[in-house]
Amino acid sequence: MIVVGLTGGIASGKSTVSRLLQSSQIPVIDLDVLAREVVRPEDASGTLSKLVNAFGDSILQPSGELDRAALGRIAFPDEKKRKILNKITHTAIRKRMAWLLVKHWLTGSKRVVVDTPLLIEAGLWKFCGQIMLVWCSPSDQLSRMLSRDGPSGLTQSDAESRLKAQHALSSKLPYADVVLDNSSALQGSEQTGSTLGADDVSPALQEQVQALVKSWQKQQSTLFGSVSWLACWIIPPVGILAGVWAIFRSRARIAARRRAADISDDEAIQRRSAIRLAKKDN
Repeated sequence: MIVVGLTGGIASGKSTVSRLLQSSQIPVIDLDVLAREVVRPEDASGTLSKLVNAFGDSILQPSGELDRAALGRIAFPDEKKRKILNKITHTAIRKRMAWLLVKHWLTGSKRVVVDTPLLIEAGLWKFCGQIMLVWCSPSDQLSRMLSRDGPSGLTQSDAESRLKAQHALSSKLPYADVVLDNSSALQGSEQTGSTLGADDVSPALQEQVQALVKSWQKQQSTLFGSVSWLACWIIPPVGILAGVWAIFRSRARIAARRRAADISDDEAIQRRSAIRLAKKDN
């Protein structure tokens, strides 16, 4: 089973890609969803109780559910408290993710996508055999952030602050084996970036995802691909060795790309576009 990391930035269109993959019957583990699940009062992980012990009852709503705003006011301004928060929640999320990966392997999944905006920042890329990045320009991100919620949404200043608080997408390019380009320029008009929301499906993005899925299906349908998957599934040591080898190869590719600092963003995107890679596989 190949673990594929899917990442992007705010308003880049990552959630749209995740939905397109799921509609193509590709299993997706969304870490944002897991983050909401583990803090529910009834969740078996006991994460909410640990947060209450660390930060007090004031982080609870009258219903007993987590008051995220209250927790944020307490934890985010204080680096020490923020580290405590991250340790509690990230541990629970990673355990849940690991269990879901094992579950998908046991049920015979050939490829599973782990969807998280912090794939690079949290170091989860180290455990992926392939990494996908949803790309667009900072100006596209900004315009989409401002337009998606209408007049009652973010102000220009708020949007710029949120964008600056994240790692730039260009810094994530060396990690990406596949780049899904969701730039407004692909829509054939410079105006599209202001009218196409981050969660809207552009034909260009849809085409790239479809090409990627078809290339995966072709790889899996070959005799070698089928025999390899079957051996990895029914003989666990073989599966473990194959997984370690895939991760090693992924790290080697990333190291080589990080050394090639003279390559422009545009060239990197073109070289690793989903459409180009799909044609190469054919």
